[in-house]
Amino acid sequence: MINKKIVSSIFGIILIIVLSSCNSQSVDNRAKESETDIFAMDTYMSLKAYGENSEKVLQKTSDKIKDLDEMLSVINEKSEIFKLNNANGEQIKISSDTALLINRSIEINKDTNGAFDITLYPITKEWGFTTGNYKVPTQARIDELLKYVGSENIILDNDNNLVSLNNHANIDLGGIAKGYAGRCAADIIKSEGITSAILNMGGNVQTIGAKPDGNNWKIGIQDPNDSSDIVGIVEVADKAVITSGGYERYFEDENGNIYRHIIDPKTGYPAETDIISVTVIGSDGMTCDALSTSLFVMGIEKSVEYIGTKHDYDVIIVSSDNKIYITSGIAEKFTVSSKFSEYTLNTI
Repeated sequence: MINKKIVSSIFGIILIIVLSSCNSQSVDNRAKESETDIFAMDTYMSLKAYGENSEKVLQKTSDKIKDLDEMLSVINEKSEIFKLNNANGEQIKISSDTALLINRSIEINKDTNGAFDITLYPITKEWGFTTGNYKVPTQARIDELLKYVGSENIILDNDNNLVSLNNHANIDLGGIAKGYAGRCAADIIKSEGITSAILNMGGNVQTIGAKPDGNNWKIGIQDPNDSSDIVGIVEVADKAVITSGGYERYFEDENGNIYRHIIDPKTGYPAETDIISVTVIGSDGMTCDALSTSLFVMGIEKSVEYIGTKHDYDVIIVSSDNKIYITSGIAEKFTVSSKFSEYTLNTI
């Protein structure tokens, strides 16, 4: 009997600290504030923008996010991904959004030596992480499904936006889609002349510009062991802040073994890692989203080596041995909470 013990927060892993909101004393009084909440991509999202036409802009932004949700869902029979997964290897026409996401996913798969892989879907489904029907697969079943994993099974005709899947492969863009939705939302908001906005998208935060008063947004990074507390606060402007951790979603079997939802593509099992949570900060939310999962799978040593070559991105990593690793580019803008003050802080 599986104990379906799931951990998730309504607004995701990253908490927007009260200080990131703009009160009457800190906001430029000329900045009209608009806010809307939506449910998309299996999470609640809170979108806030400042400006005379901010309400109209947020409606346009919400529509785009919902469109992407319908387009990229693995369970919606009308979605492009569902149709692709059920096309029995035949080519299907896809949108430019889906083509971009698949292409970028393949690039990151190669760049991370397979740590990020959208063809893992059959295995995550077998574990029940996409359906809620949790179980521990047999080794034989995992070995069978691993035969279908690999980006080489994705055949793209980029000139005509056509794609097919070989070798019974299926894909799921859930590890990159929210980051891309944040990027698209930011592009829409900026194109409409809004210079200050913040989007909390269930574990993903996308900031547009700075706060209306010119100060940085203050984003709290959730304590991986306590959803009501934080590791610390990072100050950012015009950046995405995206966190992944094994505590997001998990189940416990009858023997008390815990299985977490981030799967290692090489083994087909939940990643055995010395990382508890990893936050990636950068201008491109799509890449931040994929890298947060990739680094979690890699572990500390490989993550530190990898991120040293990615100067456009910063990270905050909480390890299982009471250490915090942070890149030098963000170190001066990160304040550790008192609860984590005894953790060793390592600048990388």
